[in-house]
Amino acid sequence: MKESSEKLLVGALECCDLPELELFDIQIRVDTGAATSSLHVDNIEEFEEDGKAMVRFDIHPDIHNVDQVVTKTLSLKGRKVVKSSTANTEHRIVIKTKLTLGGRTWPIKLTLTDRSTMQNLMLLGREAMQKHILVDPSQEFLVSKDSK
Repeated sequence: MKESSEKLLVGALECCDLPELELFDIQIRVDTGAATSSLHVDNIEEFEEDGKAMVRFDIHPDIHNVDQVVTKTLSLKGRKVVKSSTANTEHRIVIKTKLTLGGRTWPIKLTLTDRSTMQNLMLLGREAMQKHILVDPSQEFLVSKDSK
């Protein structure tokens, strides 16, 4: 991790990498109204392996090509009840992975959910932003490699 006391200034939309999930240059919505980060996945399957809670799921790394699928298996880090802006609650699985944004990398927790009706594969919430970024909601792609 690149050490810096300065926080990254990011826009409302950015592109990031989740290298452990084989997701690169994905467009994310930076949402200070959401506590938790979430990632769109399909076919979530919980199981136990050697006494350890695990989760297997499918990711579409290219949102424009749903035929491309990457299946990942990770340790299940917990469960969380998430309340949407419409007051609906959903029980979600939590995983831990690394996020790379603006040349910096740090661990984050992600909830896994169906975001197929949303524009962005991932939403970055406040918990993942703490100590790392500041948001200018009037801007987009301030630290992304290529503006979309």
